[in-house]
Amino acid sequence: MTSPLLEIEGLQRRFGGERRLLRGRAPSVYAVRGVDLQITEGATLGVVGESGCGKSTLARMLVGLDRPSAGRIRLAGHDIHSGLGADGCVLPSTVQYVFQDPLSSLNPRKTVRSILSAPMIHLLGLHREARDSRLCELMEAVNLREEFLDRYPHEFSGGQAQRIGIARALAAAPRVIVLDEPVSALDVSVQAQVLGLLAELKNRFGLTYVFISHDLSVVENISDRVAVMYFGRVVELAPKGRLFAAPRHPYTRLLLDSAPVPGRRRIAGELRPVELPDPYAPPPGCAFAARCPRADAGCRAAAPSLSAGDDPAALVACYHPLAPGEAGEYAGDNTAPDKPAPDKPTENRSA
Repeated sequence: MTSPLLEIEGLQRRFGGERRLLRGRAPSVYAVRGVDLQITEGATLGVVGESGCGKSTLARMLVGLDRPSAGRIRLAGHDIHSGLGADGCVLPSTVQYVFQDPLSSLNPRKTVRSILSAPMIHLLGLHREARDSRLCELMEAVNLREEFLDRYPHEFSGGQAQRIGIARALAAAPRVIVLDEPVSALDVSVQAQVLGLLAELKNRFGLTYVFISHDLSVVENISDRVAVMYFGRVVELAPKGRLFAAPRHPYTRLLLDSAPVPGRRRIAGELRPVELPDPYAPPPGCAFAARCPRADAGCRAAAPSLSAGDDPAALVACYHPLAPGEAGEYAGDNTAPDKPAPDKPTENRSA
């Protein structure tokens, strides 16, 4: 059995909780609450979930921009944070990051040549001749002309700027690239081009991806396995085919049914008012229990852990998971089409 390239064990990130003069301890909140993941070399793990579930915080910890409050991250068996300085801001060359907004992530006062040369100098220690050769290789790899090297970021479109951001990540010769919503700020046609480029680069350079996104169609397109996060935890982890065809966690079912799909009939979604969990006073049990029609007293008493069912590769954190092919309780009235049938008169609502 192949050992995983990237191992995440019991990862937590807490914000707040510091002692304050004369005012006691500041309130604390956990953005990530005990995440366990394993990623094999050459694979793409997609991470999805609603806003505030902890996706971006997880991404920042993977690249060393943020230190975990507890747990550890291993890359090829070595602790990824062991070589960092006290501030935790030094990125290891083997793990690189592609930001969501390409233009704001590039220094407007630097040329593309200077931006791409920085990781080669500080992380690889390449001399000028080797840097110049690699600069040409990187521009060719991301389908940009060599003369663009002496231009500034504001001279590029969003898609071109994101290609430069990808080239900057490649400049350090990483083994793992963490992509945090890399195409969400781009037009749909440009998204397809960038996703195609990412697939080519993965095969060409033997890369491993962690792809963070809220767009389920993008995640389904690029990922091998998908982790679904809710309230700082992974609630389901499965191969993409299994997860999209037969999700087992009620939240995953709700997430998939909420995505707009052309030609699909409307769904009712959550028909009753729901109470989202309070991050400053988290529930003792499953965080999704207040929104889940299947929840019982046991769900509210203790949080379930990720466990396998009939498929060892598919893990779910739920005491009452959906059976394969089960629609779930969020399907609502799927008999009502998006548009009225042409042979039936429509009600006049103009009055």
